[in-house]
Amino acid sequence: MKIALLQIFPGRTVEEDHVKGEAWCRKAAREGADLALFPELWSCGGDLPSDAWSCKQAAISYGGAFVRSFGQLARQLQMAIGITFLENCAMQPKNSFCLFDRNGWEVLHNSKVHTCGFVEDKCVTAGDDFSVCDLETAEGTVRVGALLGFDAEFSESARILMLEGAELVLAPHACAMGADRLALLRGYAYENMYAVASVNYPAGACRASNGHSSVYDGVSCFPGGGCPRETCLLQAGEEEGLFFANIDLPMLRAYRRCGIHGNTYRRPDLYGSLTRDITVPIVGDAERRR
Repeated sequence: MKIALLQIFPGRTVEEDHVKGEAWCRKAAREGADLALFPELWSCGGDLPSDAWSCKQAAISYGGAFVRSFGQLARQLQMAIGITFLENCAMQPKNSFCLFDRNGWEVLHNSKVHTCGFVEDKCVTAGDDFSVCDLETAEGTVRVGALLGFDAEFSESARILMLEGAELVLAPHACAMGADRLALLRGYAYENMYAVASVNYPAGACRASNGHSSVYDGVSCFPGGGCPRETCLLQAGEEEGLFFANIDLPMLRAYRRCGIHGNTYRRPDLYGSLTRDITVPIVGDAERRR
């Protein structure tokens, strides 16, 4: 399965984002990609306005022309497209994601669940679930989930997608991808036995974005031997570009059938504290509610 990561600069308006996004999707299709993935919040260039009114003004409709046009493009190109956008909602907007299959059908729509104390995040509403879908590709059906931005910094999020059967996790970002965040993504692929494809904006595009889009296939050793094995299929630099990685699905599935990670030896009977609302003491800071 060939994945195209669109590590590209946004335009100055949603219309420019639409035109540029379509052009790069066409480039990906010409290179034989099965799926093209945009970085986080493509419709507004990765940056959220810092006040509620401006954020609301920048939001677009989930059923509107921008989002639906990428479904039509997916059908035209016979290539799945994962598009990100600031979604207009009744109260506050959401940081959202839609995945269209190669026939143009929407197969996944969710919103970032974890928002933090940044000024911008206070202007958005959090999503409320981690769902997966069956994505039809030229290589057959693939079970796909998504982690948007800060969601990828919670191991619980990554674990839920494993329990829902994800074979591939898409992780759009708009941030500084340093060694720690890259290590998290590699770790999720390792411990959950699935592939992780993450795309970021190039350096200077927004916030502290610095590129380093990446793909990890999660196969830490070859079925039947060959441990350890390098799981990094791609790590881009900071520049704008279209970056590709090929995921060997038969190898991944063979490994998942015999691997020791994922759900194989879990002890959920001992994990009750993970879902309890408790107070966590933090040294040098006030206690925070978790």
